[in-house]
Formats: sequence, C-alpha cells, structure tokens
Amino acid sequence: MKIIEYLKDRSLFLIINVITFLIMISIIIALNISLEFILIIFILWFVPTLTYMGLEYMKFKKYFNELNSICENLDKKYLLSEVIKEPNFIEEKIIYDLLKETNSNMREHINYYKNSQIEYREYIETWVHEIKTPIASTMLIIENSEENDNYITMKNEIKKIEDYIDQVLYYSKSNDVSKDYIVKDFRLDDIVKNSIKKNANDLINKRISIDIQNISGNVYTDPKWLEFMLNQIISNSIKYCDKKNPKLIIYSKENENNKVLTIKDNGVGISEKDIGRVFEKGFTGENGRRFGKSTGIGLYLCKKLCNKLGLGIDLISKENKGTEILITFPIGKNVFKNI
Repeated sequence: MKIIEYLKDRSLFLIINVITFLIMISIIIALNISLEFILIIFILWFVPTLTYMGLEYMKFKKYFNELNSICENLDKKYLLSEVIKEPNFIEEKIIYDLLKETNSNMREHINYYKNSQIEYREYIETWVHEIKTPIASTMLIIENSEENDNYITMKNEIKKIEDYIDQVLYYSKSNDVSKDYIVKDFRLDDIVKNSIKKNANDLINKRISIDIQNISGNVYTDPKWLEFMLNQIISNSIKYCDKKNPKLIIYSKENENNKVLTIKDNGVGISEKDIGRVFEKGFTGENGRRFGKSTGIGLYLCKKLCNKLGLGIDLISKENKGTEILITFPIGKNVFKNI
C-alpha cells in the first residue's frame, strides 16, 4: 500500500478539514484576533489529524504487506482466508467475513463437483469390468468356431474393442494412479513377452518380424501399468509399420542411474513438425489424418502414466525411417524420486 494511494482514499476527509479550517480562520480574521492564536489553532487542528492519519496508514500498510506476503507464499491462493489473522478494524473485518463466507461456499461447490467426478469415474470403471465378461465369452465362442475369413475378422474386431475398453479404464484411473498401482521388483523381459503375446495376432497377420535383443535384469514399477503402456506403443508400431518388410526391435540398455527400454519400428515415422506434439492429448498429426486410425490418446496416456510412476518417456523419429520409443526406469537411489 503506497502513501499516495492512502491519501487519495482520504482526500475527501482532508478537503473537508481544510475547508472547515479556512472558514474558521476567516471568522477569526474578521474578529481581528492575533496571528499567534491562528497558528495555535492550526497546530491543534492539523497535528492530531495528521498524526492519526499517519498511524492509520502504518497500521493499514503493515496489515496489507503481511497479507501480500502470505498470499505470495501460498501454493493454493484460495486458502488465504483460512490462514490470515482476523483484522481489528471495521472495514477489513467486513471484507474478511465476506471472504470467509465466499471461500466456504466455493469449497462446497468444489466438493460437490469432486464427488460427482468420483462417482462418474467409479461408474466407468465398473462398466468396463462388467463389459469385459461378455467380450471374453464372445472371444471364447469365436475360438471354438470354425476358422474362416469371418472368424479372423471378428477376432480382430473384438481385440480392438478390448484395447479401446482398456484405454477407457486406464484413462479413468490416470488422475489418481496412487490408489491403483503396486510398485514391485520384476523381470522386464516377462512384461515385454506378455505384450508381444497380447498383440501376437496382429503381428502375425501383418507379418511383422520381432527382434528382442538383450532384455535382461529387473525394474521397479507397476507391471500392470507398464504392460498397458507397452501395448499402446506396440499397437502404434503395428498401425504404422512398413508394408514391405515390417520389423519391430525391442532392447534394453542399463546405465549408471537408469535402465532404458527401447521399442523401435521401421514404419512411416513422424514428420519433424509433429514430433514436439505427439504426447499431447488428442493430437493425431499428419499420420493420423493419412491413415485415419489414430485417436491421439495412446501416447498421451503413456506420458501421463510415466509421469505419475516416476518413469521417463521419449520419442525419436524420422519421416519414412521409423520411430523409437524410450522408457527410462530409475535404479538405485533414484527409484523413489518421483513416486
């Protein structure tokens, strides 16, 4: 609070005092009273007034400086009314009471919408688990049916439905991973093999060769969430694989502080202008428009889940030269850094 601002706010009070004083002085001069008496009246009038205004300004300035300091250091600014002291002067006390009331009302609205969101998410998760049962039954019927072109088409379409349902489930849980993940030590090659097995039909149908190189050792994260991310990445590689000689290479490399898993394909690649946006929600890029198969959710979810689990994820790609996805697992002292 600046003194100029304070004086502007008190300008009416000062003007009234000055006008009243000048009227009084005019009367005194008309009565031929001495100048010494006028000086005494001036001192008795304005010294207490200006002293009061100075003390009031210091009180306001101290209060508002403290208020600004608290607000600057608060991560959640809306909690200001909960941490400030109740003022002892009437104007600020009225504002303080109103602020407390509005803040309480805001929390009620936030809790209402928060509870609504939780209920909706729980419904989606329940629906996903329920819908998996008839899908599994349908797959079992198809498996026991006679193999023909329709059999293969139906099986592939059911697989797509399963993948989209998994995507919905993990998307609904992605904002609160901490309630659903179990971090443990496990073999990285086991998860890679499970992901390859899950995508085996698509890999076989498109005659994509798999080259798994040097995947050894253990990592520390949630295997279920990691398997979902690998499925998303492998599924992308299958969509955009090379038509003539499709190939998928998966390998790991251990560094001093981390282990890096690389999934590399020789597909259409990504244009330079799109690389910086591939992890954005809903971004499909040039390939999505060309092939019409992308939702723009898969890599976004991978990035989001990696951030939640304390893993790193990067993408390297050149147009018509293929794409590499690198997932980084911290080891040693860095394991619990972001979890």
